[in-house]
Amino acid sequence: MIRFSGRLRSSLIVGLQGIRARKLRTLLSMLSLFLGVLAVVVVQAGAETAQRAAVDNIELIEGKDGTLRLFMPSEPRIVPMALETAKLRPDAVVSTTTQAVIGEPGVVPVNPGGSPFDQNWGGDWGGGPGFRVQCDESGCRKVEEGPQMPRGQAIELMLTALSADIRQFKPFRPEAGQWLDFTSPPSLAPRIVLNREAAKGFSKHRVPAEMRIDGAKANMTPQIIGVIDDGQGQPTAYVRFDELQNWMDASAIAQRSGIEMMLSPQASDLITIMRSKLVGIGLPEDSLNAQPVRSMQQVESQLALIRWLFLGMASLVLLIGVAGILNVGLATVGERIEEFALRRAVGTPRMLLAGIVLAETMLTGLLTAGAAIGVAAVALDQAGRFVPDSFPRTLQALEFPWQAAVAGIIAGLVAGLLGGLIPAVRAARIPIATVMRA
Repeated sequence: MIRFSGRLRSSLIVGLQGIRARKLRTLLSMLSLFLGVLAVVVVQAGAETAQRAAVDNIELIEGKDGTLRLFMPSEPRIVPMALETAKLRPDAVVSTTTQAVIGEPGVVPVNPGGSPFDQNWGGDWGGGPGFRVQCDESGCRKVEEGPQMPRGQAIELMLTALSADIRQFKPFRPEAGQWLDFTSPPSLAPRIVLNREAAKGFSKHRVPAEMRIDGAKANMTPQIIGVIDDGQGQPTAYVRFDELQNWMDASAIAQRSGIEMMLSPQASDLITIMRSKLVGIGLPEDSLNAQPVRSMQQVESQLALIRWLFLGMASLVLLIGVAGILNVGLATVGERIEEFALRRAVGTPRMLLAGIVLAETMLTGLLTAGAAIGVAAVALDQAGRFVPDSFPRTLQALEFPWQAAVAGIIAGLVAGLLGGLIPAVRAARIPIATVMRA
């Protein structure tokens, strides 16, 4: 149990009595301070929400903060080597990405090049009429393919093959169905999970269940088992590596698009192992590029300047409230000169008189902070109802950050301290002789 000293307890009690005795004046002080504290709370809440949304989006795309990403060269021998290395390590995931088309054969997809369904990335670029995209070490270019193909019911998307559950590094948010099960035997009909953008396309267009990938032995019949939010704006699907290997040489995919391994920070020993294996097959050691994910550092550097700018503007509004408390406090001390002089006459120390005035103004600031925090929390909760579905889920399910509440309480107490400091000094300097003249 917290025990206050005698003087502090006396200051709080007399301060509360002063607030109860002058309700209208306290209300005016709170009104003058309310907007300033509310501005501080809103700025802090907005900054924390924006940072949380930005970090969540970066984690979905790049990985959690501290995750190690290994980018390996496009060399066929690396694929089985990487899969074998990560096979017995639950803290490592191997992935590679290629283009796939699901739908009618021999037609141009409704989104050539795997573009989002509300955009157009260039019509014939990426498999349009008479052209296909060919990529190698020198880059990507359009290659004439022969007779022009008609547009049909087909969807082009990015297909990411995974050796294990990547959600330990990228916390994908489930939308419908289920995620890939890496514990069951591989299926000849590849099970795929769509992201939100790909699911949008399949909801708009009815396409046959036939998937084509360059280099595959034959067209596959995929099973769509779920939908997730991966933060990507491009149609993407996820499949198990071993199920894709039933139909094509995965080394051929990696040779076109490269291969990546994601590691937990504790699995840094795998970097040394992979470099040794690269040297063993005749590749240079520096051909393996290891990069840690620094999502928090990246977001903080982007938002720091904006946050301090808006906090400066909120502080100016808060100073107006401090001036209001100062005026009310000086007027109150002027009316209570006889009371304070009488207290001095009966032995009340000067510090206690100053504490009584400060306690009253700081309690007023604390009450104002509580009101501002309550209003901001209700407003933030209601604002989440109007966020469009296209925005990140963090913004759709807004939660009032505790950092904003702490900032509001500190702002209220500091405003009460600054606004009551001069009245407190004036009350402490009232001479005892004043009660004799009264």
